[in-house]
Amino acid sequence: MEAPVSTSPPSSSSTAFPAPKGGASLILSFRLEHKTTLILGADSLAASRAFAALEADSKVLVLSKGGLKTACNEIRWRAEQGQLNVVDFDTLPGSSTTKQDSPDMDSKPVESFLNGLTGITVSLVCITDTVLGSPARRSRLSAERLYKVFRARGILVNTTDMPDLCDFSFPSTHRFENADTGETTPLQIGVTTNGQGCRLAGRIRREIVARLPREVGPAAEKIGRMRKWAKEKSINHDDPVEEEDSYNDSGVATPNRPVPTRSKSETAAENARRRMKWIAQISEYWPLSKLARLDDGQIRELLAGHQFSNEDKNSISLPSVHSLSVIPPPGRILLVGSGPGHPSLLTLATHSALTKHANLVLSDKLVPDAVLSLIPKDVEVRIARKFPGNAEGAQTEMMEAAVEAARQGLTVVRLKQGDPVVYGRAGEEVLYFRERGFEPIVVPGVSSALAGPTFAGIPVTQRGVAESFMVCTGVGRKGKEVQLPGYERGRTLVILMGVARLAQVIGALLEIPSDLSGSSLANGTQRRAGVAYPPHTPIALIERASMPDQRVIESTLENVVKALESVGEQRPPGMIIVGWSVLALWCKGDVEVLHDGAEIHDTERVKRWLGGPDWRVREGLDDDWEGL
Repeated sequence: MEAPVSTSPPSSSSTAFPAPKGGASLILSFRLEHKTTLILGADSLAASRAFAALEADSKVLVLSKGGLKTACNEIRWRAEQGQLNVVDFDTLPGSSTTKQDSPDMDSKPVESFLNGLTGITVSLVCITDTVLGSPARRSRLSAERLYKVFRARGILVNTTDMPDLCDFSFPSTHRFENADTGETTPLQIGVTTNGQGCRLAGRIRREIVARLPREVGPAAEKIGRMRKWAKEKSINHDDPVEEEDSYNDSGVATPNRPVPTRSKSETAAENARRRMKWIAQISEYWPLSKLARLDDGQIRELLAGHQFSNEDKNSISLPSVHSLSVIPPPGRILLVGSGPGHPSLLTLATHSALTKHANLVLSDKLVPDAVLSLIPKDVEVRIARKFPGNAEGAQTEMMEAAVEAARQGLTVVRLKQGDPVVYGRAGEEVLYFRERGFEPIVVPGVSSALAGPTFAGIPVTQRGVAESFMVCTGVGRKGKEVQLPGYERGRTLVILMGVARLAQVIGALLEIPSDLSGSSLANGTQRRAGVAYPPHTPIALIERASMPDQRVIESTLENVVKALESVGEQRPPGMIIVGWSVLALWCKGDVEVLHDGAEIHDTERVKRWLGGPDWRVREGLDDDWEGL
C-alpha cells in the first residue's frame, strides 16, 4: 500500500527552511537488548562487530565456515566464555547439496537457517567476509544474494566494503570510562564520514576524545542517575510518579523556559517535572568536573532544590579555634563580572580575583566552564541553584552564603556573567551586603550587551545606520512582562534574557493584537512605548556569544519566530538585536540607512542582505579567536 500523497497546492510563502542535502546518515543509537545480531565471518573484523553488539546488550550469532576451527582467537574465546554462539556454516541444511560454484551456495543454507530459528529474531546482520584484500573474500554475486535474503525479511544489513549493500554503517566510536575506577560510563560518541574516509573518521574521533575533559563520562553517569530518580519517585521516595508522565528533557527547546513559582501544594508529578527542568539546566550550565564529583546524597539535595555545602572534595579551610587569632580577620566580598564567556575577555582584575584572592566563589549558572576551570582546585565553587520557580530563593541563598563566609574571614568572589551592574542584580547585593556590615568591591566586566553583537559582526552604533543604542530586558522581576521601547530608525535595540520569550517580544514590537500575543500587560499598560516596528526590520538572535558553539540567527521581525523554531534546540544564554545595524557590516556593507529617502529601498535592502531566504544561520567563531 502506497503512502498517501498530499494534494494541497505548494505554499506561496517565501519562508526558507533548510533544504535537505543528500549523502548524510540518520545517526541513531540502537538499544539491542532481547535482540540478536547475526555475523557472517569470524575474522578480527567480525570480532570487532561482535564486541560492539555485545556492549549494546545484543545476543550474537556467528556463522563461520569451519566453525570454531577457523574463527579468530577472540571469537573462540568469547564462545568459550558463553558470550556468543558460533555455528559452522558447513553444517547448515542445504550447504552440502548446493553446487560449490553456485551464487546460491550460501544464500539457500542461510535462508534455511533463518527458517529454523525458534524464539530468536535477527535484527541486524553484519557480513564481514567481504573485506577487501582477503584471500577468501566472498564474491560480489554471493553478497548480493545474501543481501536480498535478509532484506526480504526486513533485516538491516551491513556488508563490509560494499557500500551499496549496506542499510547501516558503523561509525568510529569511543566509550568513555571513569578515569578513577576504570568502569565504563553511559557516554559514547561516534564519528562518521559517510563512507568518505574511515581512517579520517578514526582520527577525528581521537582528537575529539583528547579535547574532552576526563570527567565527561562520570558527569553523564551522574546526570543519568539524577534523571532516573527524578522520574521514579517524589523526593521523599513515597509518592510514585505516574509512568505515563513524560519527562524526556532531550527535546526541550530551551531549558530556560519560564515555569510557575514553586508551591507547597504541587503534586508529585508537578514536582518531578520541575526537577527534570532543573536537571536540564544544570546539564547545560554546570562544569563537567562538578557534575562528576556529585555523590548520591548531593544528588538528592539537588533534586530537592537545596544548596549543599562543602560540595567539593577540597572544602573551605575555616579558621581554627586554636589559632592565635581568636577573632578571625574580617573578610571581603567582590562582585565580579566574567564577561560574555570567552576566557580571554576576562579583565586582569577578574582573573586575579579568581586565581589569587578567592577562598569561595559563588557563581551564577551562566558562567561557562572555560572560566570556572581557571579557579584553583582548592577553592570551593558553588553555582547559583536557580531551581525553576525558585530564582528569588536562590538569590537570597547566595547572598547569605557570601555574608556567612565573609564573617569567617574569607574572600568571597560573587561571580556574574557579563558586567555585574547590567541586569546582574549587583545593586541588590551591594545594599544587602552593606546592611550587614560589608562594603563589596564591584569589579566591572565586559558586558555581553556590547561584546555579543561585536562577536556576531554587528555594530551597536554605526555612522549612517545607528546613532544610538538601548539595552533592555525581555523579562521583569519574577518573570513579569516589561514595556519595550518603540521604533526609532537610527537606534539599535539590545534585549537581554528575551529569547525564551521571543514570540511575546516580537508580538509587542509589532503590535500584534493582545489575544494572539499578549501584547498588553496584566494591568492594561501596553507592552511597547512608542510606534510599532516595521515587520521587515532586521533582527539577530545571538546565542552563546563568544563561545566555540556561538550561533547567530539573522532574519526579520515577521519571520524570526519561525527561524528559531527551525533550528532545533536553543543554546542559552541568548540575546536579541533589533535594528538596521544588524545588516550594516554584512558583506560589502550598507551604511546609507539614515540617508534621506532611504526607507523606500528597505525591502530591497533586506532581500540583498538575506540573499533570498527568510533567515540565515551562522555557527561558531572566527578561527583566529582560538589562539587568543
